[in-house]
Amino acid sequence: MKTVLHKADSRGLADHGWLRSYHTFSFANYYNPERMHFGTLRVLNDDEVAAGRGFGRHPHENMEIISIPLSGDLQHEDSMGNVAVIRQGDIQAMSAGTGITHSEMNASKQESVSFLQIWVFPKTKNITPNYSQITLEKSSLQNQLYQIVSPFAEDEGVQINQDAWFHLGELTTGKKIDYNLKKKGNGVYVFLLEGSLTIGDQELSRRDGMGVWDTDSLHITATNDAKVLLMEIPMERTQA
Repeated sequence: MKTVLHKADSRGLADHGWLRSYHTFSFANYYNPERMHFGTLRVLNDDEVAAGRGFGRHPHENMEIISIPLSGDLQHEDSMGNVAVIRQGDIQAMSAGTGITHSEMNASKQESVSFLQIWVFPKTKNITPNYSQITLEKSSLQNQLYQIVSPFAEDEGVQINQDAWFHLGELTTGKKIDYNLKKKGNGVYVFLLEGSLTIGDQELSRRDGMGVWDTDSLHITATNDAKVLLMEIPMERTQA
C-alpha cells in the first residue's frame, strides 16, 4: 500500500472576504507542482461563502463536478434548466461534458454557507451534460460508509461519468470498518471532515486528507467521533 498525507494546515488558502476557500490541490492562484491532483481527483475545495454572495454564472466543460453542502443553503441554477437549493444532507453532481454554465449563490442573506467543491476528470469527453441530486437520510451514515456517488444511474448516490465511488460515514469513537475497493487499479482519497481516525498506523485529524493506492482495502478506526468522505477514483486518466 502506498500513501500520501496532506495535513489540513498544508492546504492553499484563498481569502477574498466574501469567500474563504482551502485548496487541497492546485487551484486558481494556489500552485504547488506536487499537489496538482490525486489520480483523476483534480479539485477538492473546502469553501465558505458569505451571506448573500456567491459564484455568478460561469462555464465548465469535460469535468465531473460534485458539491456537498456542509452547512447553510446553496442556490443553484444552470444552463440545463435546473434550479435548486442544496442543503446539508444533499449531494449534487454535474457532468459538464460538451459544456454548461451555472451559478452557485448563498441562499441566505444572514448566514454563511460552507460546502465541498470536488472536480473529477471524466472517463469520456464531450458527453451530453447531465445533472443529478439526492438527499440523504442522516441515519444512513451512522457507523457505516454510505455510497453517495457512483458511475451507474441505477446505483445508490448521484451518477458521474467516471469509474468512481464516493462514500460518506459518521463513525462513533472506537468504530472499526473496512473499505474494499470496487475496481482494480483504483485508489482512494480520504478526507476527514470532523473528528479523528486512523488508517492503518496513520492518524488523521479534522480536514486532513490522505491518498491511498496499490491496495485492495482500507482498515479504518475512529479514534474520536468522525465524519469521513472516501473518494475511490482511477489513478490514471484514460479519456475517450
